[in-house]
Amino acid sequence: MTSPIFALADEYITSYAQLDPMFAGAVGIKGDFGVATDFGPDAVEQRAKLDRDTLARLAALESTGPADDLARLHMAERLQVAVDRHDAGEWRRALRVPYGLLQSLVGYIDLAPRETEGDWRLNAARMRAIPEMLATWRQTLNAGIETGQTVAVRQALEGAKQARRTAESRVFDKHLQAYGDGPQAADLREAADAAYAAFAAAADYLEQTYAPRAAPTDGVGEERYLLAARSTLGAVLDPRDAYAWAWDELHRIEAEMEAEAERLLPGAGLDAVIAHLDATEALDTAEEYLAWLQDRHRGALEALNGVHFDIDPRLMDLDVQLVHGSSAGSAYYTGPSEDLTRPGRTWWPVADRERFRVWGELTTVFHEGVPGHHLQIGQSKVAGDGLSRFAKVLGTVSGHAEGWALYAERLCDDLGWFTEPGTRLGMLKGSALRAARVVIDVGWHLGYPLPAAEAKRHGERWDFDTALDVLTTRGRIAEHRAHPEIVRYAGWPGQAICYKLGERAWVAARDEAKAAAGAGFDLKAWHTAALNLGPIGLDNLAAVLRGE
Repeated sequence: MTSPIFALADEYITSYAQLDPMFAGAVGIKGDFGVATDFGPDAVEQRAKLDRDTLARLAALESTGPADDLARLHMAERLQVAVDRHDAGEWRRALRVPYGLLQSLVGYIDLAPRETEGDWRLNAARMRAIPEMLATWRQTLNAGIETGQTVAVRQALEGAKQARRTAESRVFDKHLQAYGDGPQAADLREAADAAYAAFAAAADYLEQTYAPRAAPTDGVGEERYLLAARSTLGAVLDPRDAYAWAWDELHRIEAEMEAEAERLLPGAGLDAVIAHLDATEALDTAEEYLAWLQDRHRGALEALNGVHFDIDPRLMDLDVQLVHGSSAGSAYYTGPSEDLTRPGRTWWPVADRERFRVWGELTTVFHEGVPGHHLQIGQSKVAGDGLSRFAKVLGTVSGHAEGWALYAERLCDDLGWFTEPGTRLGMLKGSALRAARVVIDVGWHLGYPLPAAEAKRHGERWDFDTALDVLTTRGRIAEHRAHPEIVRYAGWPGQAICYKLGERAWVAARDEAKAAAGAGFDLKAWHTAALNLGPIGLDNLAAVLRGE
């Protein structure tokens, strides 16, 4: 496509990359943009001005057809909510744990290429830029202190722990060891040491300067929450409907879990079945765990390709990485670079685990890999001229992406893929976790009361301990993930709801298409068409899928 709208999308990505070199490097945009992003107030305002100016120019352009219509719809929705969040002052609250800037800086180094001496010079430059980037970030946090727009004290203290852990675990040393004693060894060591010192200084700042001035409570209230939900869902949320629906969904899943446990070990009960699986369906070393993950990723790609999906050959390369010293409680995915020279990757935090209960993680392989994030996000990169560069590179909507990935887990159940002992119960357990996330996130941030029956079990009011209790007893989350998950919900309002509410939207759209087509419904064709549309906010998903 060479339409004015597509040209504007391309221009926007290039301009944004110039204003945010770290973004350009992380997503793999080729070009000489530098290595350090300025996170200070003036630079943040520059990026917001780009959004405003692009919105105004977009509104003045004529559409030349359906591809333009889709590009305009998506760009306008994403840019408008970004401007609205900026104008509300959310930019001053630039701290989120564990998936915020501190984690992104580590990912920025982890994603750097390492094939040539030039690549290693880039690694050193990126590490050397970390002190500068953290310094400008503190300027923005200070602006929030001055205006009384801060995150909660819990985020500040947890952020300090994350920054200190990053420094003390020397997370970049694995790369230095991989390089060895080549000509840049000393420069790489000096750059890494400077980065570690900067993370330690950030921890001191968060503990000593920011935390004493941070907001006392975790909940963000209705106005901020609904704005956050617009950003993550691409939709206007009815929070009371979502809260009630999620409790009902949790009860439905729990009943199905009980039935599955009865099938596995009749008469034992759910808790005993889970304990049995933990004891019998687990691996004892990180090496075994990595080999298991690689085998399951590869098996899913091979089983899906040409049968349930037509997977582009360029997406058949999917890398699997274990992550040591990470504060992240759960696995995550990073997409291919723009030119596809860097493959998509799934990342699996090891934490302090000595055993790996894989019966509960097969469903996450499908979620993070295929047919989940890798297939969806990767497909947008290979979709050709039908998608704008904005949609391919920057336009992810969490509700759309996480909803698809959870839908992918359900699809694998429909396909009968959970055949290993306990793996279907693992899928149901994961779905219960996602339903629990909705009730926790909405209830905690908006201060909703727990339903009467639930209040007898967990308490009448939401706080950190109540959220932790619901997550561990109802979401049945692995112990090493529980605390960072709750911290994440506190610091990233509206994100935890994306999975289940996104899945609900995807299932509704598929069922609508199936009802309309009747016996002629082709699920493979529907999946192909849906993925080729790229990211879409949930408010527009059903209409776009039906071709309106």
